Amino acid sequence: MLFGSNRDFNLLVGINRELLKDIVEQEILYYKLDLYSTESNIYGESLEKAWNSAVKLNCLITRGDQIISVDEFGPDLNREMSFAFLKQDLIDISMVPEVGDVLSWHEDYFLVDTVRENQFFVGRDKQYNLTSYGENFGTSVSMVLDCHLTRIEDLGINFNNMPNQL
Repeated sequence: MLFGSNRDFNLLVGINRELLKDIVEQEILYYKLDLYSTESNIYGESLEKAWNSAVKLNCLITRGDQIISVDEFGPDLNREMSFAFLKQDLIDISMVPEVGDVLSWHEDYFLVDTVRENQFFVGRDKQYNLTSYGENFGTSVSMVLDCHLTRIEDLGINFNNMPNQL
């Protein structure tokens, strides 16, 4: 293959990092559940969750419309959002996005519903190849997290946890 080597991909990552950090400048706080500090019952459920310190990340945000529904308990606000990250940024900090993680943006909290990883450089994933040269071409470019708005009271996040820098 002429194009799509690791060197070409590293150039693409460098350009996209600069674009996300210096031009787009959309930042979120990412909270991972602390499984070792969260006590669960015999069903694997927990009433109180413990969270690791927030990590500040750059991303692209696709905002859904705010939807207000009214029932016998009063009005309720909902909103769906998508957060797209460079996969290499997540690898560099050993972050593995999972369903149930929480993202904070504009003082709102979003619970991760879906983790999508289906954008590949030159359409190939070097982790799955049938050729001898396959591990040198193509890789996963991004991860997109589909989320919904949730209440901070339901999460039990400690605001004293200061975010780490990427």
